[in-house]
Amino acid sequence: MNQDGTAPPAVPEFRWLRTGEEGFAAMQAAILAARESVRLETYTFAPGPLAERFREVLLAACRSGARVRVLVDGLGSRELPDSFWGPLREAGGECRWFNPLSLERFTYRDHRKVLVCDQRVAVVGGFNIASEYDGDGVTRGWRDLGLHITGSLAAELAENFDAMFARADFQHRRLQTFRPARDHVRSGQDWRLLLSGPGRRHGEIKRTLARDLAAAHTVQIVAAYFLPTWRLRRELQRVARRGGRVQLILAGRSDVRLAQLASRRLYHRFLRAGVEIHEYQPQVLHAKLFMVDGVVYVGSSNLDARSLQINYELVVRLADATVTAEARTLFGQILEHCRRIDRAAWRRSRTVWSRLQERWAYFLLARLDPLIARWQLKWLR
Repeated sequence: MNQDGTAPPAVPEFRWLRTGEEGFAAMQAAILAARESVRLETYTFAPGPLAERFREVLLAACRSGARVRVLVDGLGSRELPDSFWGPLREAGGECRWFNPLSLERFTYRDHRKVLVCDQRVAVVGGFNIASEYDGDGVTRGWRDLGLHITGSLAAELAENFDAMFARADFQHRRLQTFRPARDHVRSGQDWRLLLSGPGRRHGEIKRTLARDLAAAHTVQIVAAYFLPTWRLRRELQRVARRGGRVQLILAGRSDVRLAQLASRRLYHRFLRAGVEIHEYQPQVLHAKLFMVDGVVYVGSSNLDARSLQINYELVVRLADATVTAEARTLFGQILEHCRRIDRAAWRRSRTVWSRLQERWAYFLLARLDPLIARWQLKWLR
């Protein structure tokens, strides 16, 4: 026992949640089993039957004596009326909106998705609470994945949730662009928790990933929105050029057409460097999974400018051989539903109009969006 009478933190255990259907079942079961606390943080909590089911299990946790707190993003969950949370608040639950909508600070969003119950069980990944995620990712529902966690890492996730919940309605201070970002790295046995947000030294996720890629031989990435920074592009191409293998699974169907167009502007250079590009076909792709040799990254972050430089994101980096082996199996299963992009055929398919669309999409997402973010970060109080 610890000096305060509590049990020492358990060694973390991990289980892959391979579909939205599986993820939501695991999340609801964890909430119903909670007796002390429930912390739920998500970008999108969309009105509908799934949202109502989650509200019911959150209410059940309140009635069982657990302290329930919910944090949703003001932009991602804009369609959800505040009155939706009335029954939960009446039962003693707490619900907050992160960065309520304002033209002066709309850029900075909480894109994280994490559930922590009793500081012992957690779920991270790409699952938003919305009906389009509820399926197997092949015959119905968007393709996504997550990770079920038990042990000491759950307590770290709970502590970070508390910090985010406390500053949900913050406004960035003037000249914060010159202040250190609220980045953190927490470490344990075979795991690292990477937490990123805006500021002068934003981007712990991209820095850690770039260091891993610098010495990599095998890289497998599933990315719903793919617009990496220049450094990450360079490192991915270097892996392929020095004889390593780089496989990318990107969106063949996307809910954000602009993001897909911007990604496709990069295809030619990656294909020329020897990178394999595959597009997922059956459903909209929303998963985020990065494997670099013996390590795997899973969490909320996409490989695009917004996730890597603007949003608040959360990623777990694991160096566990079993977890990585299971992730490679999962990657192979997703790959079975993809179409590989042939370099020559891709080049022939590019029309003047398609190239123009891709160029403008790239400018908007890779140049203009970060520029606006930097401007707001510099001048807002």
